[in-house]
Amino acid sequence: MEDESDVICVADVHAVLGEGPVWVSRESALYWLDIKGRKIFRLGRGGEVEQWETPLRVGSLAPRAGGGFIAGTEHGIAQIDLGSGRFDIVDDPEEHLPDNRFNDGKVDRSGRFWAGSMDDTEKEATGTLYRIEPGLSWTAIDEGYKVTNGPAFSPLGELMYHNDSARQVTYVFDLDGEGNADNRRVFATYGEGEGYPDGMTVDAEGCLWIAFWEGWCVRRYSPNAQLLQTIEVPVSRPTSCAFGGSGLDRLYITSASIGLDQAALAVQPQAGGLFVATPGVRGIAEIPFAG
Repeated sequence: MEDESDVICVADVHAVLGEGPVWVSRESALYWLDIKGRKIFRLGRGGEVEQWETPLRVGSLAPRAGGGFIAGTEHGIAQIDLGSGRFDIVDDPEEHLPDNRFNDGKVDRSGRFWAGSMDDTEKEATGTLYRIEPGLSWTAIDEGYKVTNGPAFSPLGELMYHNDSARQVTYVFDLDGEGNADNRRVFATYGEGEGYPDGMTVDAEGCLWIAFWEGWCVRRYSPNAQLLQTIEVPVSRPTSCAFGGSGLDRLYITSASIGLDQAALAVQPQAGGLFVATPGVRGIAEIPFAG
């Protein structure tokens, strides 16, 4: 079913590659990124928008329990403190792959950070999904991706979803309490005209919300991959989504303007903006990275 609710642009920031929305409950604020525009944005409870220039491309961001953020960047895993302007690389698992960068990343239900890498030229299948422990050690979990996006975790944390956007496939893994992921299988594949599965999140009912690049929409799937709901957005390249707001009942949707010519931008002048919808379900309170 198509969603009747209004989709509103709440931050018309014209991001080049808007991505990585994350609701930070301790601040009642939403943070998100412009990866290729090298910016971090913050939407406050009053609707005010702040932004910070970044010295490197940040692909994913998650709050740390001790303050600040952990991030996946073009130069590896970083700790970021916006107050002091510090961007400290703590490790680079792919120093040997200069064309790779980290892309999307999320914290699981146990406080571990998961982040995927990709070939920035989107030609080689050199992407890997990593698990980063609170002590900042890392483990390569799955490899051979063209464009990693996600992951997302079921409400109890026993399932992990992960996209290879370029291949138009969503995988699902079994995840145990120690962070071991196995039994990778195809959750869903998508055909011509459906768009490319990008960033995603899980709601309190265990359903998966996926933003579809070139799909003009966000779609909701049941745990058995049945399409339940479609929220149309006024831009062709929605990139990710996250629940937020005091009741976790708002779905924030990031988007990109990269690669759109003047004719396309005339049709979608808010491309690169941050949008919000009220889909009728609630999200799950995200916990900060335990490190």
